Amino acid sequence: MVHSAHTVAVSAVRWPTLSSVTRLVPGLVYCLIPAAAGLALHRVPALGLFSPMILAVVVGIALRSAVGLPRVTQAGVTFVLKRLLRIAVALLGLQLTAAQVAAVGPTGVAIIAFSLVATFVFTKTVGRWLGVPAPLAELIAAGTSICGASAVVAANTVTQADDEDAAYAVACVTVFGSIAMLSYPALGAALHLAPRAVGLWAGASIHEIAQVVAAAFQSGQQAGEFGTVAKLTRVAMLAPLVLSLGALRRRREGTGGKPMPMPWFILGFVALVALNSLHAVPAVVKDWAPGVTTSLLTLALAAMGLHTHVGRMAAKGFAPLALGALASLFIAGLSLVLIVTVWA
Repeated sequence: MVHSAHTVAVSAVRWPTLSSVTRLVPGLVYCLIPAAAGLALHRVPALGLFSPMILAVVVGIALRSAVGLPRVTQAGVTFVLKRLLRIAVALLGLQLTAAQVAAVGPTGVAIIAFSLVATFVFTKTVGRWLGVPAPLAELIAAGTSICGASAVVAANTVTQADDEDAAYAVACVTVFGSIAMLSYPALGAALHLAPRAVGLWAGASIHEIAQVVAAAFQSGQQAGEFGTVAKLTRVAMLAPLVLSLGALRRRREGTGGKPMPMPWFILGFVALVALNSLHAVPAVVKDWAPGVTTSLLTLALAAMGLHTHVGRMAAKGFAPLALGALASLFIAGLSLVLIVTVWA
């Protein structure tokens, strides 16, 4: 009798079969094409200022437009976009410690947090005025206020907007983050900002980590190092943002009475930050983590590009692009005012 119950219990467990794994292979290989292209293009001097994730999205969209998304690849591409993406977001926690956040100081953290929340609220509000659908406005708000493409894809796991919305939001943060990256060093010099002030401004308002590093280090080593830490502090706020977006979605769908499930990848992100802060992560893991995380995020963004239909993306019009521009100007202006009046 015991043996029978054990047999039933074991049979109830859904172990992955060889066929279920095999059917993912074509899609995984298909995702590797734009992902590898993105990583390779990132090494080209003229394109080095763009993260491989952004370049992978562009190549993925181009490949989808030229070749399409063959049926045999769909399961694997979806697996990358829905599963591997979450692992990559969780691994971002290995790049942050509580000590780094403390190094920014309470005033610096307050400026980053206030700018983030105010930008998100501003973007949602203006998005309604412009007629931008709520899920798309939320993705633009997340990408602008937190960390660019990484925040867009993380936020989309709870907002569940379509792939064209996510690609549009990534395009917005890429365009306007790049403009900020190129203009901040000259603006900081014209405003006579101290190196740490320039670094904090870049870290608190420019979208992508790579863009922050490129902009801040042009103002010197001190500005670059402080800007990088400020940006990582901003990344730490990804967890509460994703949870808040989940609550917003539930309220929008009229399911606010049900308990909100905790996204496992956010728990993983927080746990890895805690372990890293306690110096419990082996050095070899910390050395490999940034490269693995970037590769997984690049693969996930490649899958997003392959899922994106250019025609449906273009049909959304220019209102979301205008929203992205206004959101970028808002976070740049607000954080600068706070730095000059409160922090400097």
